[in-house]
Amino acid sequence: PLLSAFLLGLMTAISPCPLATNITAIGFISKDIENRRKVFINGLVYTLGRVISYTAIGAIFFFGASQFDLSGPLQEWGEKLLGPLLIVIGLFMLGVIKLTIPGLGSLTEKMENKSKGGFWGVLLLGIVFALAFCPYSGVLYFGMLIPMTVSSSSGLLLPVSFAIATGIPVIIFAWLIAF
Repeated sequence: PLLSAFLLGLMTAISPCPLATNITAIGFISKDIENRRKVFINGLVYTLGRVISYTAIGAIFFFGASQFDLSGPLQEWGEKLLGPLLIVIGLFMLGVIKLTIPGLGSLTEKMENKSKGGFWGVLLLGIVFALAFCPYSGVLYFGMLIPMTVSSSSGLLLPVSFAIATGIPVIIFAWLIAF
């Protein structure tokens, strides 16, 4: 089951939506190109964010939620909320949106300074980008991986294996950029 979950994750990694988010993530994490070690660690942290999202969703099903209880609202509200959220995040990343809060200064500058100092922005990017399910990746995750997770003795290790595989392209390119 672990190998099957890993292979499903690799299939997902090269599907259109995750591939696009992975390319975006590579661009985001490689902005610290002068610090090779940090670029590679950013790739690992991004993948950890994907692990958190996929495992959290898997845990909901593993501990008894019906697949239709969660997939229905995700399908209905996911694209309505995630699409605009990704656009706003992209506009912040590009510097198009500059938000100044009285007493705090520019939110864009604060986010930029925070992202240079730590890994929280990369982790959050991995968490959010993992939720960008297209029909193909949704079928692989909800239609194949979740039933395996619920019925397998490996349980919640399967979403972890799946998530690591979906982050493999980012880890490889982060390593290539870093070294």
